[in-house]
Amino acid sequence: MSPAHRPRPSLPRLLASTGLLAFLPWTTACLADTDAPTTLAAGIGIEHLPSWAGARTSRYQPIPYIDIEIPDRLDLSTQDGLQVDLIGGRALHGGIYGDYQWGRESDDLGVLRHRIAPLSPRLTLGGYLEWQLDTQIDVGGDLSHDTRGAGAYLKLYAEWDLPSVGLLQHSLQLSWQAMNAPAMNRFFGISPDQAGALNVRPWQPGAGSQFATLEYDLFVPTSKHTGFAAALIYGRLLGDAGDSPLVTRFGSRTQLSESLAFVYHL
Repeated sequence: MSPAHRPRPSLPRLLASTGLLAFLPWTTACLADTDAPTTLAAGIGIEHLPSWAGARTSRYQPIPYIDIEIPDRLDLSTQDGLQVDLIGGRALHGGIYGDYQWGRESDDLGVLRHRIAPLSPRLTLGGYLEWQLDTQIDVGGDLSHDTRGAGAYLKLYAEWDLPSVGLLQHSLQLSWQAMNAPAMNRFFGISPDQAGALNVRPWQPGAGSQFATLEYDLFVPTSKHTGFAAALIYGRLLGDAGDSPLVTRFGSRTQLSESLAFVYHL
């Protein structure tokens, strides 16, 4: 998930607006053409997250939840975006990556409203590579670019599926994200005019480290087909992002978010 958010639309509108809806017919064909176990899940929940990327204030918002996983072929979720596996190896996977990046709305900016610009949501597309070290641990990365030309993003991650506790399933993920200069400026830069309105120095960050997170995910089944999915994320802004006056004067380098969704598995 990107470091910035906005109120989320309904699931059909979300899929259509990201262009991911175009992959659903292909997904159906894959389902009919594979004997591998397939995950299909949908639900609704609520998320508590920073008001904007770097904010010290927070807000709640409803979230749709969808997860389609066809082993060695496709992963599509409202949490992690789209992965189309073009390699399909036993341990190595890679191919097309896409995600929907939330922006920031004026209503979420608080004292910064009318003094810095709101940001529209964007679609990012690129590629990913993932290595499954064993049945419980995988490492990987994705590189994507804003389809409207506003920056590039690199993410590296490692995920560990922890031993189950009874029926409870849980995992840990450690990730690091970097941005190029246009992306960094979009979220954390301050123009001279904005600096005058905020009474801070102008800030034009360069490319580099931007965000690191430690995430804990938990699934608690309530029946054969239902359960609760929860996530706790501790994030820390790095480099020029964390040093931006938007963060040091009006926000916080520490970014916490939590989510809880009721999920139905088909």
